[in-house]
Amino acid sequence: MSESISIFWFRRDLRLNDNHGLYNALQGEHSVLPIFIFDTNILEELKHNDDARVSFIYERLQGIQNQLKQRHKGMQVFHGKPIEVWQQIIQEYNVKEVFVNRDYEPYARERDKAVYELLKVNGIAMKGTKDQVIFEKDEVLTNQDKPYTVFTPYSKTWKSQLADDSFASYQSEELLANCLTIDTELPSLSSIGFMQSELKVPDYQLTDEIIDHYKENRNRPDLNGTTKLSPHLRFGSISVREVCRRIHNQSEALLNEMIWRDFYAQVLYHNPKVVTENFRQKYDAVQWRNNEDEFRLWCEGKTGFPIVDAGMRQLNQTGWMHNRVRMITASFLCKDLLVDWRWGEAYFAEKLLDFDLASNNGGWQWAAGTGTDAAPYFRIFNPESQLKKFDPNLDYVKKWVPEYGTDNYSEPMVNHKEARERCLATYKTALG
Repeated sequence: MSESISIFWFRRDLRLNDNHGLYNALQGEHSVLPIFIFDTNILEELKHNDDARVSFIYERLQGIQNQLKQRHKGMQVFHGKPIEVWQQIIQEYNVKEVFVNRDYEPYARERDKAVYELLKVNGIAMKGTKDQVIFEKDEVLTNQDKPYTVFTPYSKTWKSQLADDSFASYQSEELLANCLTIDTELPSLSSIGFMQSELKVPDYQLTDEIIDHYKENRNRPDLNGTTKLSPHLRFGSISVREVCRRIHNQSEALLNEMIWRDFYAQVLYHNPKVVTENFRQKYDAVQWRNNEDEFRLWCEGKTGFPIVDAGMRQLNQTGWMHNRVRMITASFLCKDLLVDWRWGEAYFAEKLLDFDLASNNGGWQWAAGTGTDAAPYFRIFNPESQLKKFDPNLDYVKKWVPEYGTDNYSEPMVNHKEARERCLATYKTALG
């Protein structure tokens, strides 16, 4: 009989330090084999074979493998449909337990349920752990034991429930001697059908300077005032607990961003329909114009509204967009152009290095007025006043729209005042 082992399955937690599920696995009685699966169900949905997110995951896996090899340990990386990979694994190894950090997206829950059932039939326990959020699913509830749908009371309860161990560090990196001694190589990026992207995920900036001035600088796309944490939280290259330990006594504004992550994750968990449907069903009656030519101009950053165009070009060229500008561009698409938020959400999902289903969906439905705790439908950003307020010297615009101020720059594609009135009339008609 081959050696009994446990398996830790990396997913949205690509780090060896402060990894709760990995810590639990390494505390067990069996040697641990860490694995990762390049999931073809996900990869086949991607439009480009140089997707920067795949490159980033691959780089993270290389880093993990190198750290393990220094200890004469290793991880095994697979490529395929998870259920088929697991059928292969349990034939190859004498697996006793499987450890994972929980994922709350609808596809991930279906995937994990199928794997759980397969393992159960084979007498193997699958143990899930909370790791990518501070409070999950049913941990922050109203007095009626229902999930919150409004952020402010949710955030108050979230803060009131903080305990000494809420931001605990799990010293998983100190237990790596308990990994299986195995000599494995990662498959090449090309062998899974991808090539190295020219786009890079920027390093995060969790400095005192950024944290201390986050509140006043966070809405200024012309300043280097944000943390760039979002892709690292998305893929788990940093622990959310580590971030909160660092910031919670220093910046309430930044801590609130962590609470929004938890909020949108639990909204998606309890309302998986929001992936394709309005959270507020009464908005189903909105008659979107969905003009494909106008949508294309928005995608290309050729609307004639400089802050919108700067944001879209920043997104197209770097895979990232400043959060204030995300709100402005989303409002412009949904309200000025009356294009269905699902079109914009899908475009962001394709382009954003930090794409996170819960946050992206929550942000788009907020902008469209259709979501939980959304901006009221009559709140319509004025792109011109937003520009004056948040890019007063036009530094951001000039960086991304070099032809701004010349004859080569596009004329505004709509009259904002008229578009605003058209939007208000459309929403009023829909809502009766």
